[in-house]
Amino acid sequence: MTHNDVTLAVGLSPSELDEGDLAVVSPIDGKLIGRVVMQTPQEAAEMIAKGVEAFGSWRDVPAPRRGEFVRLLGNELREQKEALARLVSTECGKIFQEGLGEVQEMIDICDFAVGLSRQLYGLTMPSERPGHNMRELWQPMGVCGVITAFNFPVAVWAWNACLAMVTGNSVIWKPSEKTPLTALAVQKIFNKVANNFPEAPLGLAQVLIGDGAAGGVLVASPDVAIISATGSTDMGRAVGPVVAARFGRIILELGGNNAMIVTPSADLDMALRAIVFSAVGTAGQRCTSLRRVIVHESVYDPLIDSLKKAYASLKIGSPLDDSVLVGPLIGESSFKRMESALITASGEGGTVCGGKRVLAEEYPDGYYVMPAIVEMPGQTDIVRLETFAPILYVMKYVTFEEAVALQNDVSQGLSSCVFSNNVRETEYFLSQRGSDCGIANVNIGPSGAEIGGAFGGEKETGGGRESGSDAWKAYMRRQTVTVNYSEELPLAQGINFEV
Repeated sequence: MTHNDVTLAVGLSPSELDEGDLAVVSPIDGKLIGRVVMQTPQEAAEMIAKGVEAFGSWRDVPAPRRGEFVRLLGNELREQKEALARLVSTECGKIFQEGLGEVQEMIDICDFAVGLSRQLYGLTMPSERPGHNMRELWQPMGVCGVITAFNFPVAVWAWNACLAMVTGNSVIWKPSEKTPLTALAVQKIFNKVANNFPEAPLGLAQVLIGDGAAGGVLVASPDVAIISATGSTDMGRAVGPVVAARFGRIILELGGNNAMIVTPSADLDMALRAIVFSAVGTAGQRCTSLRRVIVHESVYDPLIDSLKKAYASLKIGSPLDDSVLVGPLIGESSFKRMESALITASGEGGTVCGGKRVLAEEYPDGYYVMPAIVEMPGQTDIVRLETFAPILYVMKYVTFEEAVALQNDVSQGLSSCVFSNNVRETEYFLSQRGSDCGIANVNIGPSGAEIGGAFGGEKETGGGRESGSDAWKAYMRRQTVTVNYSEELPLAQGINFEV
């Protein structure tokens, strides 16, 4: 199947992909997929105005009816799951099975949001004043700007958009400039549903294809009530202060330097399988990718020997080949960062296994690499730095407290895990003295979160939460209400103020 076949399957016609100024290439082979039109800052401002207008009517649609819209969107995604997943793989390079899983996440969050539409609960509470009732209400906020990264080009939009829409907001999506075609394909799916849903206003969901200037308009506009931004820590440092300066709501999902602790009681076969998927899935380009393994000295040698054998058997190649487990890096710059990190790690005392470029003759413009295992003498500066590539640093530990301290001794705080059959260790890991990450797993890797739980992390990961649990509250404003149904006007705290 050619790249043109893939784009046609999701309804993107050649005429849409041959006249724009943004060239989109596939990391599979570096070949051009299409050229898409980029919006100007002025057009971004016009989108925001349209989103504000859409919010004005959408917030008045009953929440269960908004849920019905999201249900229909989920059904349409089911119909187009395979075609969209193939485009995800073609445009961002993850293997087809992961592409299918990403679209399934979209479907799952639609299902979650449908149920949520009847569960936007507020509290009731007793008043200290006679003849008074107190309660809290949750109200829609306005336009929600969603900025997504290349590595999850559709699922992260759905995490945000489904919750934002079901809670009464409109959405403007700025995808990565590396993966705009998946966004345009999703918008076509969305439009198909919206065109047959009477209450859906024009501008309910829009796609902004643009550079930093257009994105800057979205971030800086006081008419954009919420910004949910996924990307690097550097991106978060740029976006966060701008939104904070105008007192906007911000949800940041930034870097991760995720670790696994492997204890003496661990099931090493399970740990091995979890390490391989978590470290090489999406070619190490997930925010939840496993980057550090902290292994007890008593099980270090057998685990690392098995890990090297497993890495040697990995099939690397086109992500559309069903037998492949590791696809390409997103591009040349990612490969160069990986090369540089491995050189630095070697200079800091590391022993590098793997990490070389492969398939260069078959794919001269595609950047495929052998995932790297780097045995380190300790947690050096390069280990503390997140490199968005399949580099796995491994280190030894003696005491469990030492292992937890090593895990936490990085600036990011997204995902973490421990492999142990010792309840004292696992409960310590989950205690206030344990993992400082937003995600803490036991006997499962750090990668592959389900939509039912709130997703996000601490420290330089940004502190935001998306997807399940009560993450919906990030898209609404809380309103505390007191109703006086008496004929008196008593004051709180027993204050006497007679006029």
